Amino acid sequence: MISVGKYVDRFEEMIAGYTGSARAVACVNGTNALHLALKLAGVEQHDEVITQSLTFIATVNAIAYCNAKPVFVDVDRDTMGLSPEKMKRWLETNTKLESNQCINRSTGNRIKACVPMHTFGHPMHIEELVDLCARWNIKLIEDVAESLGSFYKGKHTGTFGCIGVLSFNGNKTITTGGGGMLVFQDKELGNYAKHLTTQAKIPHKWEFKHDAIGYNYRMPNINAALGCAQMENIEAFLNNKRETAMKYKRFFSTIGMQFFDEPKECKSNFWLNCVILEGKEEQIQFLTETNNNGVMTRPLWELMNRLPMFAECQRGDLTNAEWFADRVVNVPSGVRNSN
Repeated sequence: MISVGKYVDRFEEMIAGYTGSARAVACVNGTNALHLALKLAGVEQHDEVITQSLTFIATVNAIAYCNAKPVFVDVDRDTMGLSPEKMKRWLETNTKLESNQCINRSTGNRIKACVPMHTFGHPMHIEELVDLCARWNIKLIEDVAESLGSFYKGKHTGTFGCIGVLSFNGNKTITTGGGGMLVFQDKELGNYAKHLTTQAKIPHKWEFKHDAIGYNYRMPNINAALGCAQMENIEAFLNNKRETAMKYKRFFSTIGMQFFDEPKECKSNFWLNCVILEGKEEQIQFLTETNNNGVMTRPLWELMNRLPMFAECQRGDLTNAEWFADRVVNVPSGVRNSN
């Protein structure tokens, strides 16, 4: 079968080994992987999931696929990732622990999970978030779609929570054309995830029996083969991208512009480089001039709470996310040809 084979197995083993995970499970894309991670964490209809408004829409769509509701919390200025301090304040103000469950006082719904994202490959303050989620009995799922090759205090992103979710979309550090991956510290949970990605079919030579609602989330073997080849070159890709980032850092410093650098105690993969401008007017001017001259630059994604389908979702103070949205511009960040 095209969705099983030695390359799928090898790719999973390579990712598990590289990230320091007990188990990795390949999926057809990162959004499917996020959806499955939430299901494995026990997220159900009417549950609520804390995440950041400054993220790509896949993070929030996956929550909606579970018929759950996102709650938006602000990011930190030094990481662009979910702020543990802002989340702590929101929890203390808006929730209570009842029968060892975190309950939203205003809605009466359960806060079941938290999905931070390591924005542009820069690790957020994940250790503090681990402690906070443990205190409030909230499952922590790391969206590491952008941070393969990024480390916090020497430990790979995606290995702090119960599940980490990678993406191998065409614009990522390594790509399988599409593709995603779940990484686990609990090997048995990883094995169960593998079972669910294959329609929860009970192994048998000819019978078609299933023991759960499963999903056709399997990565094709041919895509996994590409992933294996890419993983063999990951250190070269990461070194190349770091060199590009340092060139940008030096250049922008000479013209008085702020380059967003890796946070303290972190090693970022510099997946997507960005500069921070003085305000909205300067941001639009920069985007206009660069794109008119053939240089593809982009602003941040639209903040999730500003999209019509998520506009009514509960949120805390989003001052930092809004500040970034008016100032950040991403610049070309792909692996450069050395020739």
